[in-house]
Formats: sequence, structure tokens, C-alpha cells
Amino acid sequence: MTLFLGSLQLGLMYGLLAMGIFISFRILNIPDLTAEGSFTLGVAVSAVVTLAGTPYLGLLAAFLCGMAAGAVTGLLQTKVGIHPILAGILTMSALYTVNLAIMGARANLTLIGQDTLFQRLYAALVPMSKDGVKLLVGAALAIVTLALLIWFFKTHLGLCIRATGNNEAMVRSSSINASAMKIAGLAVSNGCIALSGAIVAQYQGYADISSGIGILVVGLASVIIGEAFFGRRGVTLGLVSAIVGSVSYRIIISLALSTNVFPTYFLKLISAVIVAVALSIPTVKEGLEKRRIRREGKNRA
Repeated sequence: MTLFLGSLQLGLMYGLLAMGIFISFRILNIPDLTAEGSFTLGVAVSAVVTLAGTPYLGLLAAFLCGMAAGAVTGLLQTKVGIHPILAGILTMSALYTVNLAIMGARANLTLIGQDTLFQRLYAALVPMSKDGVKLLVGAALAIVTLALLIWFFKTHLGLCIRATGNNEAMVRSSSINASAMKIAGLAVSNGCIALSGAIVAQYQGYADISSGIGILVVGLASVIIGEAFFGRRGVTLGLVSAIVGSVSYRIIISLALSTNVFPTYFLKLISAVIVAVALSIPTVKEGLEKRRIRREGKNRA
């Protein structure tokens, strides 16, 4: 039960990361590699602002900083003409130095004993257990962010962003600034990713400069697992499936590590295998379908 509860708590918090990855990879169709830098940016900003005594403001500051990082990637792509993958790598690399500077040139910061968001809620919600508070915070943040994103992508700006990812040539012929739409979409995407890092930092009680290493694979795995359950059926269901996939991914990882078959340092390898298997499912299904059609053709002959 403890394993499931912990997986649910982390799954909901990392669900914000999964929604951010979904926006860039599925809505915009842009392979954005900024995620590893923007996640750590959220961790660093949240930790520093929390140490200053304002943990709630840490979440907002992290979201805004993440948006700024995404906007930089968008500018590199659209205004400078750098390839999307290379633009993401450049921003991610630059953010390593930025994150170190934010953390005062230290590789890690501890929030143990500090007045974090969770510590405040433990005191405010005394009858509730600490695990209950953590679950409540994760669920509330995921649901509010989900609702805001669903609303946003139904506004004129959101619809323009969706149209840009679907058919950029058509958008440009309609006198819509496709470059601005890409920048806005990447800003929202990385804002969500940084917000995930912000809440995870306060949940774990520390910030580490290497927090974002491999985080892109985690987000992709969550998106793909969610699509395995729901399919690819629009933005609203896609965002919901990203959260479900994040929770499912955390449960799968916890079960794999709890069996003692794999040591804890196998985490990244397991994540990569999950993504590879999930990505290969459509190809395997297509191959099986072709074989079935061939068999039926031979039987009829």
C-alpha cells in the first residue's frame, strides 16, 4: 500500500512534466530537448525561493522561469533558424550554468527543516496524515493545471497553437504568426515542466543540479503509456492520458525495483526499455495486421 501511495503521489506531480512534454511533442510536433534544463530550473528556483520564506511563490516563480526558458528555445528555432533539436540542446546546456548560479554555485541545496509548502499544510491540515497531504497537493496541482490547460487550448491563442502544430503552412497562409505560436507553445510546455520540478523539490526536501538528467525519457514514457490506454484522440484526452501515464509509469518503476531483481541504478535503463517497447507497439501491431491479411489472402486463393 505504501508503494502504491508513493507512486500515486509522485505520478501526479510528474504528471505536470508529462503534460508539458505532451504539448511540445504531440500538439506542436516539436522534439524539444529543453526539458532536462527547465525541470532543473524549476527545482532550483523553487528551492531558493522557499529558503527565502515564500514556498508558494516558489511555484509561480518556477513556472514563469520555465516559460522564459521555453521562449528562448522558441526564439532560437524561429528567429535564428536553428534546428529544433539543436535549439533545445543549446538552451538545456546554457541552463546548467544558470541553474548553478541560481543555487549559489552549489550542486545541491537542502530544504530539510525549512518552511516548505508541505510543512505549512501539515500544520494547517492537522487531522490529515502526511501522506494524505502529499496526495492532496499532487492531485490538486495536477487537476488545476489540467483544467487551465484544457481551457487555454480552447481559446483563440490555444487553437492557433494547435493549428500550427497540425499544419504550419495553412496557419501561415491564414496570416497567423506561426513563429509566435511556436514560442508561446514552447513557453507553456516548459512552464509546466518547471512547475513539476518545483513541487518535486519541495516534496523531496532538496534540490540537486542533476535532477533533470533523463527526465525527458520519464516524460516521454508517461505520454506513450497514457496513449496506450486512451489512444491519440485530441488534446483534452491527451492531457488526461499524460497524467494517467505518469502515475502508471511510477507504479511500473516501483514494482520493477521492489522485486529486488534490478538494483536501483537500473532506473534509467528500465525507463528507456519502457519507452522503446511502448514506441514499438504500433509497428508490431501493423506488422501483425499485415501478416493476418496475407494469411487471409492465401486461404482465399
